[in-house]
Amino acid sequence: MRDKLSKIEVFKTLDESELDLIFSKFEKLEAKEGMFLFRVNDRRQYFYIVEKGSVELLKIAPYGKEVKVITFRKNDFFGEGGLLDDAPHSTSAKTNKETILYRLKKSDFDLLFDEHPKLVSKILAQISRVMSRRLSNATAVASGTASQYLSGKSRLEHDLLGEREVPDEAYYGIQTLRAQENFPITGVSISLYSDMIIALAQIKKAAIKANHDNGLIPENIYKAVSKACDEIIDRKFHSHFVVDVIQGGAGTSTNMNANEVIANRALELMGYERGQYEHCHPNNHINLSQSTNDIYPNAIKLASYYKTQKLKVALVNLVESLRNKGSEFSDIIKMGRTQLQDAVPMTLGQEFEAYAQNLEEEIERIDQNVKLLLELNIGGTAIGTGLNASPEYRDKVIVHLRKITGINLRKSTNYIEATQDTGSYLIFASVLKRLAVKLSKICNDLRLLSSGPRAGLNEINLPKMQPGSSIMPGKVNPVIPEVVNQVAFNCIGKELTITLASEAGQLELNVMEPIIAVSLFEMMDSLKNAMTVLKSKCIDGITANRDVCKRMVENSIGIVTALNPILGYETSSSIAKEALESGRSITDIVIERKLMSRKQLDEILTPEHLIGKF
Repeated sequence: MRDKLSKIEVFKTLDESELDLIFSKFEKLEAKEGMFLFRVNDRRQYFYIVEKGSVELLKIAPYGKEVKVITFRKNDFFGEGGLLDDAPHSTSAKTNKETILYRLKKSDFDLLFDEHPKLVSKILAQISRVMSRRLSNATAVASGTASQYLSGKSRLEHDLLGEREVPDEAYYGIQTLRAQENFPITGVSISLYSDMIIALAQIKKAAIKANHDNGLIPENIYKAVSKACDEIIDRKFHSHFVVDVIQGGAGTSTNMNANEVIANRALELMGYERGQYEHCHPNNHINLSQSTNDIYPNAIKLASYYKTQKLKVALVNLVESLRNKGSEFSDIIKMGRTQLQDAVPMTLGQEFEAYAQNLEEEIERIDQNVKLLLELNIGGTAIGTGLNASPEYRDKVIVHLRKITGINLRKSTNYIEATQDTGSYLIFASVLKRLAVKLSKICNDLRLLSSGPRAGLNEINLPKMQPGSSIMPGKVNPVIPEVVNQVAFNCIGKELTITLASEAGQLELNVMEPIIAVSLFEMMDSLKNAMTVLKSKCIDGITANRDVCKRMVENSIGIVTALNPILGYETSSSIAKEALESGRSITDIVIERKLMSRKQLDEILTPEHLIGKF
């Protein structure tokens, strides 16, 4: 165990006797699958080392959902902050299989302060370094990736254009550094889109497996690269994917960022220093049998597929909420309207059920069109001819990728066509735009139906979320439908961006895929979030003004339509005209003219007759 401890960053500055002493303070913990080691807001008590198995670190997302942050596996450590103080945990930790851990209790560690102050100071210095790095990584998007570089040390790397100093802590290399400098466009790095990083790692793992099968990769490199890819799939090292989401070069910077991070992590796993590429090279090993042009677009497709699954969950939940309101409001009669004018009666429940059905159709549209993203040109390399990749590689890499992702991926039928074509993005973007348009229309309706409260329709009440004016007391605005409207407008614009970028392809490649990727990702993320907010902060809490709805039906000219089959169109028109001019009700005028009795009218104007059978 002494050797294992010496390789853990927190203890790597200790000598042999100090390692033996600190290990004597650890206790062994055998945890069953699904056991929580700690939960959010629990007091920090232990420092953990994973001996066998794995532990997921979870955070609580909005609305109570648990989201995986990272997975710790053999020889990983976590909870080092527990040796500093007993502040509450901001995350939860749960085993996802039977796991063996060693843990050091803070109270036992504190006892060492008096007897072994030098040992404790060494450990605390390392803990401070680890925690500082983790904190800076967590804020890299907001404060810039330069905040990750703590030591001031660097390593010298070279490429086609010359030599550059790369920060020693960085797992990326010189080509990523140049891309960082060349594309300070949005200030948002690709690490924001974890699905994309995971997809890249999955493709790189499939590639190293296929190349190993073909005898092109030594066993030690194969194992180290596979391990590095697994770690990235488990959401480690994502902060080292630092290139801007919008970049020139058709995604080459993103591909090289992945190649360099994987290579440098593999070097560490093999016992070498970062940057010693003679042992594991970003191009010669990680990018073997590949081109950016058959890696980057396929990562976009896989990431889009993963995001689609999350999008569908939000959509299904919204449909369910609307349908629940349809059931709740099924007995409330109201006026239907066409062209903002009174039409014929319906129930408020029918209105909300129609919204549910309208959006439910989009689930099927999404399922149909997302399949277009599962056709990959992997193995086509630069332009689809497969240069530098063997036919065996093309067959093997797709098989490995299916196993790694669990998705029924398929090879393109024409790799040259597939390398230059962006039609699948275009069609899928149009599906997302259609969903956005439908959501916006529904939100328009919600704003109209809740307008007032005294000078509008006032048929429904939206949940009151915040004061609506800095000058008008008592005003509350429909802020949730408003924000969903704005999300929809943005998505419509993103779809146009994708259209223009798709059209801009030339000859054997479309170099505009970075803007296609970020536009797709932003559409899916914003729609998912908008639907989640719309459900929880608006639809779930809507109430009906039953009396208002009833009064509008009774005073509406629209109910005269139900009398057409009995009185005829001309007579009904005459009644409607008199009602409009006099302000009297339809029923009063019909009875006064002795066209029908009160009993006959009551039978004709029953809710069951008025609202139909649909």
